[in-house]
Amino acid sequence: MILRALSADWLKIRGKGLWFLVFLGPLGLVAMQALNFGLRYDYMKQQYSPNLWGALLDNISFFVPLALYLGSTLVCSLIANIEHQTSSWKQLLALPISRFSVFMAKLILILLFLTLSCVLLSAGITVLGLLLGFGTETIPYWDIARIGFLSYGAVLPVLSLQLWLSLTFSNQAVPVSIGVIISLGSLFSIYLSEWVPLVWPYLAWSSPQHVLYAGTGILLGMLLLLPGALHFARKDVN
Repeated sequence: MILRALSADWLKIRGKGLWFLVFLGPLGLVAMQALNFGLRYDYMKQQYSPNLWGALLDNISFFVPLALYLGSTLVCSLIANIEHQTSSWKQLLALPISRFSVFMAKLILILLFLTLSCVLLSAGITVLGLLLGFGTETIPYWDIARIGFLSYGAVLPVLSLQLWLSLTFSNQAVPVSIGVIISLGSLFSIYLSEWVPLVWPYLAWSSPQHVLYAGTGILLGMLLLLPGALHFARKDVN
């Protein structure tokens, strides 16, 4: 059933701008650092000569949580709004497909889009480092992968919340506003306690216990999916 719902959602997203968002986030981060290093190339290379790859990753890492939070918000909203705009919830849920399958199909689609964004981010960072002449001998493959994917795991609580809100409210101004506030707040999350989930994406990169924060984010995200799925299964739709 989930595959049937997923294939239907896949057809609905054509021409909705989702692919643009998938590419915009990672390419925007890479382009920003290309400009940063390109304009101050000699200074940056001299300043960070002991670890050029590490300097590139550190400069990008500050903005990765912002991109993931904002990307999660917009992708969830756009996918949910396909049904809200066309008022097709009743027709969709009248099909011989369980509500749980509908909910999970939209979740899987969102996860696939954000996974692709993380892959593009890792590839973009690698290409940028090579173009800047950082060398192939010292490419930190693990660090390049974890800067996106571990932070992605730590973002899952907010992604679960955004999916719940986006499916609940027909007016997407509410979930989008909350998502934008969370995204902007992530820029100042380094001053928050490690117990606050908002800071986990940054700690998933910067902390020695990075796997712990990513794993905790995944666990909390899965827990938040349960009330969201139950609420969606029971709520009335228009």
